[in-house]
Amino acid sequence: MTDAINAIAAKIHALELELEGEFAKQRAGLRHGLEHGKIVFDEQIIRRRRELRKSLGRYLLDARPLVALSAPVIYSLIIPFALVDAWVSLYQAICFRVYGIPQVRRSRYLVFDRAELPYLNVLEKLNCAYCSYVNGVIAYVREVGSRTEQHWCPIKHARRILGAHSRYRDFEAYGEGEHYRANLETLRRKLASEAQEPPTSNAA
Repeated sequence: MTDAINAIAAKIHALELELEGEFAKQRAGLRHGLEHGKIVFDEQIIRRRRELRKSLGRYLLDARPLVALSAPVIYSLIIPFALVDAWVSLYQAICFRVYGIPQVRRSRYLVFDRAELPYLNVLEKLNCAYCSYVNGVIAYVREVGSRTEQHWCPIKHARRILGAHSRYRDFEAYGEGEHYRANLETLRRKLASEAQEPPTSNAA
């Protein structure tokens, strides 16, 4: 990459860290902590948040009929996502060992802490768990895919792509080619030396 691109990438990384710091301050202001991996809220916060909870009966009565009818379609996606989750886990367990790529730690992407929120009813907590799982699997599979791409084909596309993963900016420019083999080996060594963590933190 050119010096200008490196400088911009460094600024983006610095802003990501700054944003995560602001999110951390926001979380700290909510007066909750972790005990044995479980979220624990201040008692006063719990009482206030429980007052905001909508009862399950009222929640169901307020739902539009089409929303209720679409629920089976939404939840049917659990089958393909569970299959993808299992298959990708098997893929990296076998192939990443062969390639010398550090495996992606799945537990970092599947987080189920919304069940601790006192203002959600049982069905809302179930919905949150479902969304946490599906989006967690997407993020997990994306990281497995990005490591695979860095190992096998770290070349940028000719066209601009939306939502490129964080590794993409280090890839070889499209059409250059002169130093592709050398850069490929450099990126492979860089990937192999990584710990089981994503290259940049994502704000949450």
